[in-house]
Amino acid sequence: MVRVWLRRLVLLALAAGIGAAVYLALRTRPVLVDLAQVAVGPMQVTINEEGIARVRDVYTLSSPIAGRLLRVRLDEGDEVVANQTVVAAIQPLDPPFLDVRARNEAAAAVEAARSAVGLAEAELESANAALTLAESEFERMTKLAGQNFVSESQLERAASDVALKRAQVASAQANVRLRQAELASAEARLTQPTEVGRAAAGEEVCCMQITAPVDGVVLKVHTRSEQAVIPGARIVEIGDPGRLEIAVDLLSADAVRLKPGGKALITDWGGETFSATIRRIDPAAFTKVSALGIEEQRVNALLDPDTVPPGLGHEYRVYARLVVWSADDVLTVPIGALFRAGGDWAVFAVADGTARQRRISIGHMNAARAQVTAGLEAGETVILYPSDLVADGVPVEVRASGDEPG
Repeated sequence: MVRVWLRRLVLLALAAGIGAAVYLALRTRPVLVDLAQVAVGPMQVTINEEGIARVRDVYTLSSPIAGRLLRVRLDEGDEVVANQTVVAAIQPLDPPFLDVRARNEAAAAVEAARSAVGLAEAELESANAALTLAESEFERMTKLAGQNFVSESQLERAASDVALKRAQVASAQANVRLRQAELASAEARLTQPTEVGRAAAGEEVCCMQITAPVDGVVLKVHTRSEQAVIPGARIVEIGDPGRLEIAVDLLSADAVRLKPGGKALITDWGGETFSATIRRIDPAAFTKVSALGIEEQRVNALLDPDTVPPGLGHEYRVYARLVVWSADDVLTVPIGALFRAGGDWAVFAVADGTARQRRISIGHMNAARAQVTAGLEAGETVILYPSDLVADGVPVEVRASGDEPG
């Protein structure tokens, strides 16, 4: 009797083991998933683009004349005072070198001018002698007229002759000065650049000094070494680093979503995040080729920082997050939980360890979360990045930190 019961117990144990093995083999295994919560909180929709911080008013000082620019002593970052700080000094250009023929021609012109001076001086001596004779004659006529030996008309002719001779002397003197000036001009044409340098070595010769137009600092030195410059040659840039603006070029399709007065956050420039206000969006776009070789229509937006942080300078790179829409209390779901189902947005919600497909309606969307307008409640759990193994009614299990996706 005992053997019969033992045999039955063994058979029952074998049947139970086989049944358990069949159940484990045939049952649906839970799918390992990542979960996230549907939550209520603040949400922003932003347009994120790189930008450049720059001084709002940059003054570029250029050479007003052609000349020889002396070495600029200012460095980037040096402070300048309006109408006081000398930014640059320009001297006259040296004369060109003379070749043999030009020098011989100039030497001949000097000799001709020197001879003309001698001729003018001789004419002056002749005019002085004639004046002396006329004045002596006039004195004699005056004495004789007092004794009634000459007539009034003779005395008048003598006085007129004196006046004429004086005019001739003045003309001869002017002619001498003219010929001397021509001689000096001819001698100046013989001057070589090395002679100009020796003449100016012991004295300060400067015809023009350029001063700073505004208070600020030197932003950039375009021309530092001493050199010949032409009119309009850029020398330095000056501006006030305390008055910065931020220029961001946007896609034209994004620019129409923004308005002047909108807010933006400036990040990733090397310091703390700060806010800015959109001042202007340009009315005209320009074509720009992207890194992928695609032509894009871009629009410049100018932003004014609410406060300029210390350390931010001219032409620094920044990252701007321009706010298109924002709200404080919004029901949101992670973007990774969304997928398309028959043209509608849907998610897999988890209830009692089972995945349940939900069709939802969404509003605004940013890079991380989407606004839920219908289909979910706050506090519900959804599956992130659902794989092909996840379907409606499939049991799911939270993936442990060390589990690999299946």
